[in-house]
Amino acid sequence: MHPMEYKKEKNGTGRITSLQLENSEIIVGVDFTQNKRVNTLLTKKNATSYLLYPGKENLNLSTTKKTEIISFMGDNPHIFILDGTWPCARKMLKLSKNLQNLKRISFDNNIKSKFIIKQQPNPLCLSTIESVNTVLHLLKQAKLENCEITGFLLPFQKMVDYQVSCILNTHSNNSSTDNEILQKNFYKKKTQRNIIFEK
Repeated sequence: MHPMEYKKEKNGTGRITSLQLENSEIIVGVDFTQNKRVNTLLTKKNATSYLLYPGKENLNLSTTKKTEIISFMGDNPHIFILDGTWPCARKMLKLSKNLQNLKRISFDNNIKSKFIIKQQPNPLCLSTIESVNTVLHLLKQAKLENCEITGFLLPFQKMVDYQVSCILNTHSNNSSTDNEILQKNFYKKKTQRNIIFEK
């Protein structure tokens, strides 16, 4: 977890995710190359580590056969997840040489995020808890995971509902009855360059 996320986001989706997963832990930092705890996990015997991150992945959990997933990941996989804003996560990966070397896992995402008050680079980008929920479903289908995930997203959904209600109540004195929260992809502004010439 990025330090900014750890300090400022007390109810961030990374924390909510960790609280619901028995065998999980939060490690705070930016460059994990020399992080003792991370390197201990990476060199743990009888375990293989993976990075959940979009892009050029070694294994697509959505399209790979169940037998191939089991063969690829083994019996005791450790999955690292970078938690922070997208720019922060990219910086964490860029600096962390040990995480760069990990085999990656990913999935095909046709789910629209429910995190409607957050701006993401792409409408199909998911929050940490939504990504983990998707991975857990796929690993359960492959018989690599057996934890109970019914209601896994419930705390997240309640948090978003509460934040939306606070935003709408702030504007309750407004005479308009058309109060609504725009989907996060509508928040994103097109990149523009302003060129100023000085005499």
